[in-house]
Amino acid sequence: MRSPAFFCARYANSFFLLSASGFLSFDCGGKDNFTDKLGLAWISDERLILGDTATISVANETRKQYTTLRHFPADDRKYCYTMNVISRARYLVRATFLYGNFDNNNVYPKFDISLGATHWSTIVISDANTIEVRELIFLASDPSVAVCLSNATTGQPFISTLELRQFNGSIYYTEYEDQFYLSVSARINFGADSDAPIRYPDDPFDRLWQSDSLKKANYLVDVAPGTVKVSTHMPIYVNKDEMPPQKVMQTAVVGTNGSLTYRLNLDGFPGNGWAMTYFAEIEELDPGETRKFRLLLPGYPELSKAIVDIRENAQGNYRLYEPGFTNLTLPFVLSFKFGKTSDSTRGPLVNAMEISKYLEKNGGSLDGGIMASLVSRYSSVDWAQEGGDPCLPVRWSWVVCNSDPQPRIISINLSKRNLTGNIPLELAKLTGLVELWLDGNSLTGPIPDFTGCANLKIIHLENNQLSGELPSSLTDLPSLRELYVQNNMLSGTVPSGLLSKNLVFNYTGNANLHKESKRRNHIIIIIGATVGAAVLLFATLVSCLFMHKGEDKSHGQEEMGLPLPPKKLVSSLNDAASEAAHCFTFSEIEDATKKFEKKIGSGGFGVVYYGRLKDGREVAVKVLTNDSYQGKREFSNEVIVLKVSLLYNSTCKYTAISFLSLCPVTRERSINWVKRLEIAEDAAKGIEYLHTGCVPTIIHRDLKSSNILLDKHMRAKVSDFGLSKLAVDGGSHVSSIVRGTVGYLDPEYYISQHLTDKSDVYSFGVILLELISGQEAISSESFGVNCRNIVQWAKLHIESGDIQGIIDPSLGNDYDIQSMWKIAEKALMCVQPHGNMRPPISEVLKEIQDAIAIEREAEAAREGNSDEISRHSMFSSLNIGMGSMDLGATEQHLSFDESIAQPTAR
Repeated sequence: MRSPAFFCARYANSFFLLSASGFLSFDCGGKDNFTDKLGLAWISDERLILGDTATISVANETRKQYTTLRHFPADDRKYCYTMNVISRARYLVRATFLYGNFDNNNVYPKFDISLGATHWSTIVISDANTIEVRELIFLASDPSVAVCLSNATTGQPFISTLELRQFNGSIYYTEYEDQFYLSVSARINFGADSDAPIRYPDDPFDRLWQSDSLKKANYLVDVAPGTVKVSTHMPIYVNKDEMPPQKVMQTAVVGTNGSLTYRLNLDGFPGNGWAMTYFAEIEELDPGETRKFRLLLPGYPELSKAIVDIRENAQGNYRLYEPGFTNLTLPFVLSFKFGKTSDSTRGPLVNAMEISKYLEKNGGSLDGGIMASLVSRYSSVDWAQEGGDPCLPVRWSWVVCNSDPQPRIISINLSKRNLTGNIPLELAKLTGLVELWLDGNSLTGPIPDFTGCANLKIIHLENNQLSGELPSSLTDLPSLRELYVQNNMLSGTVPSGLLSKNLVFNYTGNANLHKESKRRNHIIIIIGATVGAAVLLFATLVSCLFMHKGEDKSHGQEEMGLPLPPKKLVSSLNDAASEAAHCFTFSEIEDATKKFEKKIGSGGFGVVYYGRLKDGREVAVKVLTNDSYQGKREFSNEVIVLKVSLLYNSTCKYTAISFLSLCPVTRERSINWVKRLEIAEDAAKGIEYLHTGCVPTIIHRDLKSSNILLDKHMRAKVSDFGLSKLAVDGGSHVSSIVRGTVGYLDPEYYISQHLTDKSDVYSFGVILLELISGQEAISSESFGVNCRNIVQWAKLHIESGDIQGIIDPSLGNDYDIQSMWKIAEKALMCVQPHGNMRPPISEVLKEIQDAIAIEREAEAAREGNSDEISRHSMFSSLNIGMGSMDLGATEQHLSFDESIAQPTAR
């Protein structure tokens, strides 16, 4: 039995002490506490001061907790439930979402959910009457945990229920639990006698074991002929390992023809995962009968486990045997088979299966503890309710953080927030602080010592009731450029060091604060800077220009008079634009353009002129005419696009012919499969460079087969950047009028007009399908009456396991089926309807390279080169279907030992 645990749910300044054998269940939006038919106690969240509630009605849903929900504004904030936990205990946290058209808009919401600083999942609602469920298993490292909603792409964030369940002992222990959470992808009860999930009280930990008959939910297909359900009423001994419930272990499926085969859709994958199978012999075998079988992963004999003999392995009938892998790279679509051995008289049996993905835990911002102490002083006010980590994955609305992996806070803006009492000392502990805005409050007492904040540039303390002397320690701040303390109750003498700094300084309105009377003092006031009106861009195939005319700074030496208006820092133009730039004098540009004689184009913030250098090279020169900050920023971004696109396409001559024209289905001879993979690899490298090698990211926006050009050596290059866009300001998307080519166009981008790098990934997925099939993206003849395009057509075949139905017949048998499946499944991931479900292009590239390696192994095998085979076989086997998520390789800051590169069995 588990010892009872106690939890506190924090609302404003109130705490609820709850005791229910380690259970906490929130009925979000509910008004009353109640106990349901299962015996679970539900708690109303009505004292949460943020968000609104709604009542919904969904057909066939009678559970009280699903008649209400809590929803939040679609803004930049995050909204959190904070719960106290026991440190170093393991928990299951479960969140559910039932839309029910609560807003009467019929706009399916899409938003993010996070656990503390870690992004947990993106919630994509696709049916108003279907419950979306997310489960996460974690080891508590702090005394509280926050579940937060944020980043609404469409609709409003909302939540129906939030549940916390404590485990005991070593259940779900992994070697990596301090670094990774387990995001539950599948928990299957094989042989279930109904569609209802098994949960509490049958499962004392209240896990949800889904019925294997729900093929739509679990996507179990390819069920082998002869698969039958069996069950027993005998008790099952389950008190070991993960302790699956007896009721789950009392049912099973048996392959009476000798095999059990399935294809399972793994939500959240590909990636490194944790996978367990649960066996118990629940049939009485006659003397001399045996049940022996193996796990078979087609094409990967290295991962096939040793022979399973349930009765022998579990040391008797009706006892749990739990083999599995604690670390294994798994694909999005997992094919597996249990096959009986030749000396077995009975077919394989399986009772249950559980698969979770390792979700890397984010350590959070370095100032998290300081900020938690700060907001605890103001726990009853709105601005202190955002919860979770102050910077990750979404920053609080009144702070700004830097972009470090473990960020620090660089700006605090609490102007006019009705703050009282002394200035919180926690603020002086924020060592990365650059700006501090506390003006317009009712703060009292002295100004604290900020010498620990060496980067502090701007301090706004005006219009408060601060008293005492102006600290001389302010003179020791090396970066201080603006100091506003006017209209307080300060007294004494202004430190002479402040009067001699290059500083915007206002201390008027403090009746008892004065300068030293011995001598007249002056200070330098830097009001601002002006930038020359003309900013020029010079771009050639091998160089570009980003040139500012000189900055003029006004240095006035004046006595302090009227208060200066507050002025926030603004970021400078993107520094990346000037990197590796070749600068020309203005006279050289005038000579090249004959004093800007020939206009060849224009845009919203600049005019383009034709020019020719002295060495004969033709150039284009763009002159910035919009002198606004927005214009300068957009101009800076365009420099990068032009520089990258021109340099990328200049290295050699490529034929304006797509690879698709070299491999049509109708031709007897065509480009072979390995060459197609190499072309895809070249193209993926180009896209990867645009997405990850450029700052800011460049989104191509018109990827298609005709924009992949080939040279005489059949090397490929991505071309045509005419529709490219920059992902500026670190935003998750670019709002953009839809542009692109029918058949390759991302449907999510088409609907939302939110362009992301995943829009390019969708287009590349279509290209991969063209590579496999030789078909064009849109065809009125090739795909039948039920399919309008290659995506719909290919998806029907791939999801049903019929990959042969889409392979280009001209390829014959000159390919390895493993590599073909890799590319087909990755292509299917690329064309998922929602961008968050698509892999990054770097992952796609890795999969293509793995497929090439498989083909080369197959070629080596045909030539009898066994040494070459042995060098590649283990690497390939560790990347089943979607092997590009090697945790040890993709994140340099991880500290997994070498065992992470091997499947860890238990």
